[in-house]
Amino acid sequence: LFFVAAVSLALYGLFLFVQTNRHREDFLETRGDQGGPHIAAPTGLMLAASWLLLLLGLLCVILLAKSLTPSIESAVLGAGLPSAFVGVVIAVIVLLPEGLSALRAARSNSLQTSLNLALGSALASIGMTIPAVAAVSLLIGMPIVLGLEPEHIVLLVLSLFVSTLTLSTGRTTVLQGGLHLVIFAAFLVIAAIP
Repeated sequence: LFFVAAVSLALYGLFLFVQTNRHREDFLETRGDQGGPHIAAPTGLMLAASWLLLLLGLLCVILLAKSLTPSIESAVLGAGLPSAFVGVVIAVIVLLPEGLSALRAARSNSLQTSLNLALGSALASIGMTIPAVAAVSLLIGMPIVLGLEPEHIVLLVLSLFVSTLTLSTGRTTVLQGGLHLVIFAAFLVIAAIP
């Protein structure tokens, strides 16, 4: 678990480095309205405060998820779904605000902003939540096992393959978007009916 947590945190750090330093231009809008105001780089104090607030926000999300889990678990079990579906519901709750923002940006034809929001929120959720959950499990003495069933591994590999095809061309079609939605629907069905 702690190896996975360290790797997740390292990959998230690498993504942040690539997004903000090395390949920053890949994440900027390509429209002709680049003449907007330039935002200055944050000072060291601002950066430290941002990190502190980010970690504090993550702790709040984890504690809220922990307090919501019993009621969500009883609703999921009451609906006859497997207990693993609780994680899906919690993930939807955590990703919903950024997902809606990404959808709003896509509807206003700001596709780069939409992609940045979607990738950033998913990577932040994965890259920071796994290490935080590992630390909390160590503190409270509750062992957690991260594992995927074979059908989930197939869907993961399929979604990575389709994502590579989608993102490599620089253009997206309705067919590719529909394929992503079908893979997601298959995941929900497999999670709900194992």
